[in-house]
Amino acid sequence: MSWTPVCKTDQVQEDFPFSAKLGDKEIGVYVLDGEYYALEDICPHAYALLSQGFVEDGQVECPLHEAVFDIKTGKCLREPADRDLHVYPVRIIDDEIQLQVSEEA
Repeated sequence: MSWTPVCKTDQVQEDFPFSAKLGDKEIGVYVLDGEYYALEDICPHAYALLSQGFVEDGQVECPLHEAVFDIKTGKCLREPADRDLHVYPVRIIDDEIQLQVSEEA
């Protein structure tokens, strides 16, 4: 797997994640206490971009039906979603955020 550039670090804010599209995958990029995380951006309950949801205390809440996920782990913390989110490896090279995205993820 290779690393794919998605954005610059200054494009991601604690309250405003970055929404990226890599091929057919939509991915939200978050920053918490200076660390960057990348999660599947589509809520598994119903189509909604989680990056447009509410970010608080290391969690993101779906803007449509209030499912909640842990940003660091992708773990589903509150229904109606019924599964965890896929988490993507992140690295920073010269202020560029890069993700490792496999075909099957």
